Amino acid sequence: MKRRALLTLAASTILLAACSQSNTNDADTTNNAADGGSELLQRVNSGGTINVGTEGTYPPFTYHDESGKLTGYDVEVTRAVADKMGVKVDFKETQWDAMLAGLDSKRFDMVANQVSLTTPERMAKYDKATAYSWSGAVVLAPKEDNRYSSWEALKGLRSAQSLSSNYGELAERYQAEIVPVDGMAQAVELVKQGRADFTMNDNLAVLDYLKKFPNSGLEIKLVAPASELRGSGLILRKGDDAVVAKIDEAMAALKADGTLTKISQEFFGADISKQN
Repeated sequence: MKRRALLTLAASTILLAACSQSNTNDADTTNNAADGGSELLQRVNSGGTINVGTEGTYPPFTYHDESGKLTGYDVEVTRAVADKMGVKVDFKETQWDAMLAGLDSKRFDMVANQVSLTTPERMAKYDKATAYSWSGAVVLAPKEDNRYSSWEALKGLRSAQSLSSNYGELAERYQAEIVPVDGMAQAVELVKQGRADFTMNDNLAVLDYLKKFPNSGLEIKLVAPASELRGSGLILRKGDDAVVAKIDEAMAALKADGTLTKISQEFFGADISKQN
């Protein structure tokens, strides 16, 4: 009886160990299947489809042209990256407020929408592939105005700015006199009318304006130094390091063959893909 009990106990122990191992393997398999990183990597390696979140209402970065086609700088760069990686791309349009939530819920694999990851909270949750656009503050003023030899020269000049904007704060830091406006369109008009000396805004927004209105009589006078520029790239959930590496490799190839420069020139009339 004692021997039978020992045999039964040994058998039970072996069975429990086997079940435990089986459960662990099942859990690992389930986790791998549910893990966006590993599943995404499988799709990338097999030439599958990547799902990319974007607004579709944010020109010139992501919008619909007159024919209804989704296009824009971020969109075309993403298409070029996908082509270089040998995968297809399916864009999922969503509002900005829901963009990162959609990434969290794995509705899409990555985001292409001028995201810079400037906060510690975002940097802790997401990874950014190699930046495909760089931007910072610029000063826009009449072409004939030659007072802008340095940022310090802004002291005492009138700057048309939204009071709540980062650029308004920057203008105040350089001791400019703030002329309050509701947005960039009104700021530009005040500068053209001579009711303000200059306005300060994002380089990409200003380049977009100058491309649309080449006869505005305005030009960029000062550009933030390279060290102060923000880079925007494709954003992924943490854990897809291998996919990020493949995107970085594709982006490097697009820089080397001039594709990024070409797309930049198409939408901005300048190369925004380089930091300096």
